[in-house]
Amino acid sequence: MAADHFAADYVAADYFQAYSVVGLLAVIGVLFVAVAFGAGRLLRPVVPTPEKLLTYECGVDPVGEGWAHTQVRYYVYAFLYVIFAVDSIFLFPWATVFAAPGYGATTLVEMFIFLGFLAVGLLYAYKKGVLTWA
Repeated sequence: MAADHFAADYVAADYFQAYSVVGLLAVIGVLFVAVAFGAGRLLRPVVPTPEKLLTYECGVDPVGEGWAHTQVRYYVYAFLYVIFAVDSIFLFPWATVFAAPGYGATTLVEMFIFLGFLAVGLLYAYKKGVLTWA
Protein backbone atom coordinates (compact mmCIF):
# COMPACT_ATOMS: atom_id res chain seq x y z
CA MET A 1 0.00 0.00 0.00
CA ALA A 2 2.78 2.43 0.89
CA ALA A 3 4.65 1.61 -2.33
CA ASP A 4 1.54 2.34 -4.42
CA HIS A 5 1.08 5.65 -2.61
CA PHE A 6 4.74 6.54 -3.17
CA ALA A 7 4.47 5.67 -6.88
CA ALA A 8 1.36 7.82 -7.27
CA ASP A 9 3.11 10.76 -5.58
CA TYR A 10 6.13 10.31 -7.84
CA VAL A 11 3.96 10.29 -10.96
CA ALA A 12 2.05 13.39 -9.79
CA ALA A 13 5.31 15.21 -8.97
CA ASP A 14 6.75 14.33 -12.37
CA TYR A 15 3.53 15.47 -14.02
CA PHE A 16 3.51 18.85 -12.28
CA GLN A 17 7.26 19.30 -12.83
CA ALA A 18 6.69 19.00 -16.59
CA TYR A 19 4.00 21.68 -16.45
CA SER A 20 6.14 23.90 -14.24
CA VAL A 21 8.73 23.99 -17.04
CA VAL A 22 6.01 25.06 -19.49
CA GLY A 23 4.80 27.70 -17.04
CA LEU A 24 8.33 29.00 -16.49
CA LEU A 25 8.86 29.30 -20.25
CA ALA A 26 5.55 31.16 -20.59
CA VAL A 27 6.56 33.62 -17.84
CA ILE A 28 9.97 34.16 -19.47
CA GLY A 29 8.25 34.78 -22.82
CA VAL A 30 5.86 37.34 -21.31
CA LEU A 31 8.75 39.08 -19.54
CA PHE A 32 10.77 39.17 -22.75
CA VAL A 33 7.91 40.84 -24.63
CA ALA A 34 7.27 43.29 -21.77
CA VAL A 35 10.95 44.29 -21.61
CA ALA A 36 11.08 44.74 -25.40
CA PHE A 37 7.99 46.96 -25.42
CA GLY A 38 9.24 48.93 -22.39
CA ALA A 39 12.63 49.51 -23.99
CA GLY A 40 10.97 50.64 -27.21
CA ARG A 41 8.78 53.08 -25.30
CA LEU A 42 11.77 54.52 -23.43
CA LEU A 43 14.09 54.78 -26.42
CA ARG A 44 11.82 56.15 -29.14
CA PRO A 45 11.47 59.88 -29.74
CA VAL A 46 8.04 61.34 -29.06
CA VAL A 47 7.36 64.31 -31.36
CA PRO A 48 3.62 64.46 -32.15
CA THR A 49 2.69 66.63 -35.13
CA PRO A 50 -0.65 67.06 -36.89
CA GLU A 51 0.66 65.15 -39.91
CA LYS A 52 1.51 62.15 -37.76
CA LEU A 53 -2.02 62.04 -36.40
CA LEU A 54 -3.62 61.78 -39.87
CA THR A 55 -4.86 58.48 -41.19
CA TYR A 56 -2.28 57.19 -43.63
CA GLU A 57 -3.61 55.58 -46.77
CA CYS A 58 -0.93 54.84 -49.37
CA GLY A 59 0.37 58.41 -49.49
CA VAL A 60 -3.03 59.92 -50.30
CA ASP A 61 -4.59 62.44 -47.96
CA PRO A 62 -7.77 61.02 -46.41
CA VAL A 63 -11.06 62.31 -47.81
CA GLY A 64 -14.44 61.98 -46.13
CA GLU A 65 -15.29 59.98 -43.04
CA GLY A 66 -13.22 57.29 -41.45
CA TRP A 67 -16.06 54.76 -41.80
CA ALA A 68 -16.26 52.61 -44.89
CA HIS A 69 -18.97 50.14 -45.76
CA THR A 70 -17.68 46.65 -46.41
CA GLN A 71 -19.75 43.80 -47.72
CA VAL A 72 -20.19 40.94 -45.30
CA ARG A 73 -19.55 38.24 -47.90
CA TYR A 74 -15.81 38.92 -47.80
CA TYR A 75 -15.78 38.09 -44.11
CA VAL A 76 -17.77 34.94 -44.76
CA TYR A 77 -15.25 33.78 -47.35
CA ALA A 78 -12.44 34.50 -44.91
CA PHE A 79 -14.30 32.54 -42.23
CA LEU A 80 -14.79 29.59 -44.59
CA TYR A 81 -11.08 29.69 -45.39
CA VAL A 82 -10.25 29.56 -41.69
CA ILE A 83 -12.57 26.59 -41.21
CA PHE A 84 -10.86 24.61 -43.96
CA ALA A 85 -7.41 25.68 -42.78
CA VAL A 86 -8.27 24.27 -39.35
CA ASP A 87 -9.40 21.13 -41.12
CA SER A 88 -6.01 20.73 -42.76
CA ILE A 89 -4.24 21.41 -39.45
CA PHE A 90 -6.31 18.67 -37.83
CA LEU A 91 -5.67 16.27 -40.71
CA PHE A 92 -1.89 15.90 -40.31
CA PRO A 93 -1.80 14.85 -36.63
CA TRP A 94 -4.78 12.63 -37.31
CA ALA A 95 -2.89 10.85 -40.07
CA THR A 96 0.06 10.14 -37.79
CA VAL A 97 -2.16 8.73 -35.04
CA PHE A 98 -4.19 6.77 -37.60
CA ALA A 99 -1.01 4.97 -38.66
CA ALA A 100 -0.21 3.94 -35.07
CA PRO A 101 -1.27 0.39 -34.17
CA GLY A 102 -4.46 0.12 -32.17
CA TYR A 103 -5.86 3.56 -32.99
CA GLY A 104 -7.19 3.01 -36.51
CA ALA A 105 -10.91 2.55 -35.92
CA THR A 106 -11.20 5.20 -33.20
CA THR A 107 -9.40 7.87 -35.18
CA LEU A 108 -11.34 7.00 -38.31
CA VAL A 109 -14.62 7.54 -36.46
CA GLU A 110 -13.31 10.82 -35.02
CA MET A 111 -12.36 12.05 -38.48
CA PHE A 112 -15.77 11.22 -39.92
CA ILE A 113 -17.44 13.08 -37.05
CA PHE A 114 -15.19 16.10 -37.68
CA LEU A 115 -15.84 15.99 -41.43
CA GLY A 116 -19.55 15.68 -40.68
CA PHE A 117 -19.45 18.94 -38.71
CA LEU A 118 -17.62 20.61 -41.58
CA ALA A 119 -20.13 19.27 -44.09
CA VAL A 120 -23.06 20.55 -42.01
CA GLY A 121 -21.42 24.00 -41.83
CA LEU A 122 -20.77 24.03 -45.56
CA LEU A 123 -24.33 22.90 -46.29
CA TYR A 124 -25.65 25.65 -44.02
CA ALA A 125 -23.54 28.25 -45.83
CA TYR A 126 -24.76 26.93 -49.19
CA LYS A 127 -28.43 27.00 -48.11
CA LYS A 128 -28.07 30.58 -46.88
CA GLY A 129 -26.71 31.57 -50.29
CA VAL A 130 -23.38 32.68 -48.92
CA LEU A 131 -21.33 30.76 -51.48
CA THR A 132 -22.84 32.52 -54.50
CA TRP A 133 -20.73 35.37 -55.79
CA ALA A 134 -23.01 38.19 -56.94
